[in-house]
Amino acid sequence: MDGTSAYLAAASLVGLVVVVLALRWWHNRSRAPVAPRQRRSGGQRRDPRRIEVGDIVEIGDAAYAVRGSIRLVEGEWRWAEHLLDDLDEHGGRRRLSVAESPGFELVLWETAPRDATVTPGAPVVEFGDRRYSWHESGQARYTASEVAGLAPSGTMRYHDYRAPGGARLTFEAYGEAGWEMARGERLDSDEVTVHPQSS
Repeated sequence: MDGTSAYLAAASLVGLVVVVLALRWWHNRSRAPVAPRQRRSGGQRRDPRRIEVGDIVEIGDAAYAVRGSIRLVEGEWRWAEHLLDDLDEHGGRRRLSVAESPGFELVLWETAPRDATVTPGAPVVEFGDRRYSWHESGQARYTASEVAGLAPSGTMRYHDYRAPGGARLTFEAYGEAGWEMARGERLDSDEVTVHPQSS
């Protein structure tokens, strides 16, 4: 093989290697995992006390759409419960309670399984790996917005329990419905970011 033939053969081999590497890079890039949905770092923000249906609520790494709200009043106490749909499909539905007065408090709730056998009324209840002590019970009046299956207004009964470390357990019954149980964790205000629907 003369010098020219050897040169052409080497050049062809280098070209083939470059093409193979380029194809492999393109193939791997097209199969790379899709980055999580970008969070809204800017835009308008809303005070959690003013959450409205359609707002986006970011809590930690999760983002939720507010699909309905329930506002409650019992004497001087006022709070709201906002029903949340997980936009990233990491855990289904949650609800965020926002106490407006006399003190500001945020709690993220997760509904307990329907087959749970715990019932309210005892001074101490056990659920999961925690013991919860009774904190308070009462009855409040509510108004609901965009909450399927719930009358626009009525009464809600509740029993609240707490465990060391800030864990919560609540039992609620709207109107004549039976008790529903949820467990919750208190949040710091800097863990919650609310974006109005129009932002």
